[in-house]
Amino acid sequence: MNDLYVYTLRLGDDALISAQRTAEWIAAAPQLEEDVALGNIGLDQLGQARSLLQYAGSMDGRTEDELAYVRDEREFLNLQLCELPNGDFAVAMARLLYFATYQQLLYDELRSSADETLAGVAGKAVKEVAYHVDHATQWVLRLGDGTEESHRRMQAGLDALWPYTAELFESDALVQRLPVAVDPSTLQDAWLDRVLAVIDESTCERPSSSYQHTGGREGRHTEHMGYLLAELQHVARSHPGATW
Repeated sequence: MNDLYVYTLRLGDDALISAQRTAEWIAAAPQLEEDVALGNIGLDQLGQARSLLQYAGSMDGRTEDELAYVRDEREFLNLQLCELPNGDFAVAMARLLYFATYQQLLYDELRSSADETLAGVAGKAVKEVAYHVDHATQWVLRLGDGTEESHRRMQAGLDALWPYTAELFESDALVQRLPVAVDPSTLQDAWLDRVLAVIDESTCERPSSSYQHTGGREGRHTEHMGYLLAELQHVARSHPGATW
């Protein structure tokens, strides 16, 4: 596999798996308006996934559907943060804050890539994720600085997902030798500034962790990934070749 294919697949898998988790809130969110908002966010993420998986597939002869629906767990290269169960609504908003802030910084840099396709995807996506960041920020502030119960839940959500955030910024030989890629390690300081500013304003305490999970970029996933893929891929695997 060439470097550009793997890099594009990583970004596409992040968006696809995050879209699947976000879509789980449709008809389950705490407000009807939030069903619509999260549905739209999930569609944004799915659109990013489609564009990136189409591009990756053009390099190895597979379609976006084949990449989404017939790969096995170890072939997915997404961040582990994206695959974790939603938990309660505060957990979902903590995840969206962490992931969307990372995506916003990444896509902003990727707009200048010499690869025209990646730059084009990033140019559209950076506008979408700006809304995702704002949406998550408003909820983290609302819950963190709300009632005693909402504060407790928001703090628990921020703490629970923090051990998965270092993986966002892991660099490796692939991104270092691929000139059209963005080295994620260069995004960490700006990400911390933005995320911690929101946490401070929410009156929650800054999370900390002595252990950080890793492995998603090498196809090593949490116990939850298999269940997610079983749901995501069920129809396509049950009716191979079907069209509608």
